[in-house]
Amino acid sequence: DEVESIVGGATDIPLYCLILVATLLLGMAEVLYDNAGQTVMPSLVVTENLEKANGRLWSSEQIANTFVGPPLGALLLVLAFSVPFFVDAATFAVSAALIALLPKPAVAASAPAADRPSWKADLREGFGWLWNHDLLRPLAIILGLLNMLFTATAAILVLFAQEVLETSPTEFALLSTGGAIGGVLGGWSASAIAKRIGSGTSLAVTLLTGTVTQLITGLTSFWVVAWAMAAISMFVAVLWNVITVSLRQTIIPDELLGRVNSVYRFFAWGMMPIGAFAGGAIVSVLDGPLSRETALRMPFFVVAAGQILLAVFAIPRLTTSKIEAARDAVTQADDN
Repeated sequence: DEVESIVGGATDIPLYCLILVATLLLGMAEVLYDNAGQTVMPSLVVTENLEKANGRLWSSEQIANTFVGPPLGALLLVLAFSVPFFVDAATFAVSAALIALLPKPAVAASAPAADRPSWKADLREGFGWLWNHDLLRPLAIILGLLNMLFTATAAILVLFAQEVLETSPTEFALLSTGGAIGGVLGGWSASAIAKRIGSGTSLAVTLLTGTVTQLITGLTSFWVVAWAMAAISMFVAVLWNVITVSLRQTIIPDELLGRVNSVYRFFAWGMMPIGAFAGGAIVSVLDGPLSRETALRMPFFVVAAGQILLAVFAIPRLTTSKIEAARDAVTQADDN
């Protein structure tokens, strides 16, 4: 009743349509914001501090999204159903005001509107630049496959927790904090780790650690062990993100950063629905020929095997020497 009063007593179908449109717009805005945020970062932070800045940003987002947002939303929901939505809208307004206070980066003079290339030409240029880059092309493909594998187990995690780990509602809520804690710690320490052991070694550690955490999660029957694996997995995932995002911000030309970033993120995020479908399909196909418990464990074993194969492909292509050579090439071009 209270939901209908907010939208003026709308019937169910218009209400659902309104929610779908709002969700679509929010999703589009988030993609635009994330891409713009990564694009503007190099104009706000000197190159040598990019990894630290990206890591701090990821930690802040993890804290706000996991430890502040959900409890605050639940508290506001007690006051009235509509209050969280109004507060959320207010936070968007505050965020827009804070962004407006950021120093404006220097921008080259724009060409007349008639002379500007179309968005299709911009897209082709961004895709062509990425595809012709010997380091970023395999990195984009590897990330897409990595996200696909991760999503395959994330899609069935609720069923796995309920039926295999036998978690209570409280235990499941605590289980979700593992990844958040790992992400905060990973963001805070990523730059120091990359400097200590090298960027390429850090990426290799991420791939190999992900294999181990998936395997152990698939074997365990204790939610505390799964919690620890989620924390470790997210720790190395954020380490990967900090290194690779900072790398893109360093080696992609400023005038191409936005469009190349968008193409790169298309590879990264576009494989996730496929992974979610694959995870559910594995359980559906095996639930019957095998026991229900085995079917729910199987996606973790399949993903662990996939990550081993991916590591064999990726590690020789993402060495520290190749990453540093790509950075040095940009520095030499700037000097010339």
